[in-house]
Amino acid sequence: MVRDWTMDQVSEALDDGTIALVDVREAHEFAIGHIPGSISMPLSQFDAAALPHGRTIVFSCAAGVRSLRAIVLARASGVEVDSHYPGGFKDWFAQGGMVDRL
Repeated sequence: MVRDWTMDQVSEALDDGTIALVDVREAHEFAIGHIPGSISMPLSQFDAAALPHGRTIVFSCAAGVRSLRAIVLARASGVEVDSHYPGGFKDWFAQGGMVDRL
């Protein structure tokens, strides 16, 4: 089972600190623009052991494909993760969400 998060749910949970939004896009994509408060962990270098602890992990990417792959990789490493933001950065940007850049 996979839990899909909406932009509003992600925004609210980031504001109250209950999630770690893990952006699995590549570093150059993250640098161009990312959701404020998200953590960069490119899928090409994915390491489930490096995932943050103490908060619900929600994966994000550009549009939901890589975030689903990250769930599969995390589970294969024994980390129970079921959440992603399927709209990803494209949805966030299209809806006028704030964007951070490196």
